[in-house]
Amino acid sequence: MALKSTNPTTTNSWKKLQSHFETIKGKHLKELFDTDSNRATDLTIKWDDFYVDFSKNRITDETLACLIDLANDVDLKDAISKYFSGDIINATEGRAVLHTALRSPKTTEVFVDGENIIPKVFEVKEKIRGFTEAVVSGEHKGFTGQTITDIVNIGIGGSDLGPAMVVDSLQYYKNHLNTHFVSNVDGDHYNEIIKRLKPETTLFVIVSKTFTTQETLSNANSIRAWFLESLPLEAVSKHFVAVSTNIDSVKAFGIDEDNIFPMKDWVGGRFSLWSAVGLSISLAIGYNNFESLLNGAHKMDKHFRDTDFKENIPVISALLTVWYNNFFNAESEAIIPYSQYLNQFATYLQQGIMESNGKYVDRKGNVVDYQTGTIIWGEPGTNSQHAFFQLIHQGTKLIPADFIGFIESLHGNKDHHNKLMSNYFAQTEALMNGKTKAEVLSELSGQSTSEEEKDKLLPFKIFEGNKPTTSILIKKLTPESLGKLIAMYEHKIFVQGIVWNIYSYDQFGVELGKQLAKTILKELDSGTSASQHDTSTQNLITHFRTS
Repeated sequence: MALKSTNPTTTNSWKKLQSHFETIKGKHLKELFDTDSNRATDLTIKWDDFYVDFSKNRITDETLACLIDLANDVDLKDAISKYFSGDIINATEGRAVLHTALRSPKTTEVFVDGENIIPKVFEVKEKIRGFTEAVVSGEHKGFTGQTITDIVNIGIGGSDLGPAMVVDSLQYYKNHLNTHFVSNVDGDHYNEIIKRLKPETTLFVIVSKTFTTQETLSNANSIRAWFLESLPLEAVSKHFVAVSTNIDSVKAFGIDEDNIFPMKDWVGGRFSLWSAVGLSISLAIGYNNFESLLNGAHKMDKHFRDTDFKENIPVISALLTVWYNNFFNAESEAIIPYSQYLNQFATYLQQGIMESNGKYVDRKGNVVDYQTGTIIWGEPGTNSQHAFFQLIHQGTKLIPADFIGFIESLHGNKDHHNKLMSNYFAQTEALMNGKTKAEVLSELSGQSTSEEEKDKLLPFKIFEGNKPTTSILIKKLTPESLGKLIAMYEHKIFVQGIVWNIYSYDQFGVELGKQLAKTILKELDSGTSASQHDTSTQNLITHFRTS
């Protein structure tokens, strides 16, 4: 059965939220804390090793009640059931959405076209395990008999961003293999990587569902040509493997059929790191750690599927996005991890969130008259504090932010970790409280500047505060906790799409530019006229070709 289609703005709960917004929009967070001594406790969810504090958001109990009513009005519970059971919720492409099945236990039953897919999932996992152990142990050797020292993942989009983010985030757990990622069709990208490699000791993982993606195939063919400058054609089968469904094209490339790892169309690219697309993750951190990553995600799946909405971390997080996006007109959200290991996390979520929910028609094909999607951005703290925090603190835009921190440092440097986390706590406090005129005057009173100078400085030093943040505090960065964190945001994306009445799992907006690029590439290669283009594009192409 397909997802139900409900315009959220026609529901009673939406109308209540509009009325409620008018009464709360001017309230300051300080006032909300002053009038409710239990606020911090009541608006915090403790689950497993996660401590998620929603109390510094511009909400009350009534706000949450109205938002949960909205979730019920759009029948979120029914949608969650269909999400996990394999219903065709990616209706525009006629597909189920079952990345959750990739991290389910062996005893689970999930049916697609009448077949329980879990046994096949575990077949692929066993293949990943066996291949990983062979490469890591040195049993799998290159053509010349040397052991593998370097792994190169060749893919783009979800075939790159997920694995690259996880490998970077979990480099503390990394084994002796060096892992590299080639994605951009820019030739400078792959050239900078291959100049550090020896063909005899490098394994290349080509990730392309169709084995037709222009960027991936261009990079793969160029790297293969470089490889064949040193080694014979028969060496390709020892050094190249593929994650793909296009068996014939992969074999034609020279890859042994035994080294093809399958993927299914019920796994969207941006949610595919849990599948064979995660082969590079498994190779980089070892299969047991890869399995822990999946187990963590499964724990979050259970939390999301089984927990009441009022205690459900992804549900509350998603509803807060709706609250800010559709009522406060906040167009963006910042993701600020206080861990350098997570320096690619916001980049990864940009694809996951913006490619999923950047839609302007609803599930009936009607143009919506409300905002969907949010702009996602961010960098690790404390670097970000010295970059864009000025805008969040004193700019004219309301930018809700997620602060992600860890109680334990991986390397155990308590001095550095205390300094890092003191900034984590201080920034959310400062964003909430701001600095009043009286506080600025008190601060200036101890300075030797003149009264006239103090009066001039006064307006520049006032902080309004009332800037919303969610604090996500996790015991320690491990493969399991990272799996939970990624899955949390995946389910947040799902809930947003259900509330906004859009299809989150297609990405037709990615295709138009790629189609036009194929036409222009033929013109660039052949030197033919580009007269069918608008004059701006025509002039740009002409300037490129003639300069």
